[in-house]
Amino acid sequence: MGAEARRTAVRYRHQQPVGMLLRELREERGLSQFALALQTEVSQRHLSFVETGRANPSPDLIGKLADRLQLPLRERNRLLLAAGHAPVYRETTLDSVELDAVRAAAHHILRAHEPTPALLVDRLWNALEMNSGVVLLAQLVDPSLLEPPVNVMRVTLHPDGLARHITNLPEVRAHLLARLRRQIAVSLDDTLADLYDEVAAYPGGTPSHPAPADTAADVLVPLRLRAADTELTFFSTMTVFGTAVDITVAELAIESFFPADDKTREALRALTPSPED
Repeated sequence: MGAEARRTAVRYRHQQPVGMLLRELREERGLSQFALALQTEVSQRHLSFVETGRANPSPDLIGKLADRLQLPLRERNRLLLAAGHAPVYRETTLDSVELDAVRAAAHHILRAHEPTPALLVDRLWNALEMNSGVVLLAQLVDPSLLEPPVNVMRVTLHPDGLARHITNLPEVRAHLLARLRRQIAVSLDDTLADLYDEVAAYPGGTPSHPAPADTAADVLVPLRLRAADTELTFFSTMTVFGTAVDITVAELAIESFFPADDKTREALRALTPSPED
């Protein structure tokens, strides 16, 4: 789908009645009407009426359907508004006093992970905080890409960013683009759709040399970076805040990178300045 077609599709879905939107979300997840009705303990007839606009879903039913469809809090509010109900989830700014404990927890996790890279990102993949390991990797990136807000997808895939140092760029690129497509399908977010169109247009690159056979590539997509005449190999995890009932908190994630081999672990220690430096 082209850039304009993608944006048009996202905007069209924003304007859809709640029933049509629920039907599309159900079909995207491969659920039959009967299966969704059964799992949410509502009659198939009533769900059919909701999807065709003959019945308006109650806030309680929207909550049950959203649980089964695994919708983020922002999209749950959007469904409630589409059905004529008031949104129930608030969105607190990250710098508010109410989120002091959240910021402190994220800061602790990032620092505890040093010298290995870790960073806190929002739903748009903007970096909100990063540890010294990420700062070290940022030296490989053109300074123009590090002007706030620093976008992780852009920094990773831009030709002047990490992409020029990633030796398995096609695999990493495919993985990140697929992740963005999944987010857009659920969130209907114009900004994410624009970001996808931008980074998808960047060149994909080719590996500089064949990847070793006995590495993390057998079980996940590693990130292989050529830095200081050494290839660093990482895998990453995403950590979110459990039981979040605030949109801002629910959309935060900490991406933590881990050395995939001893060579990377030793190289990180060597590249990390000592406290005396």
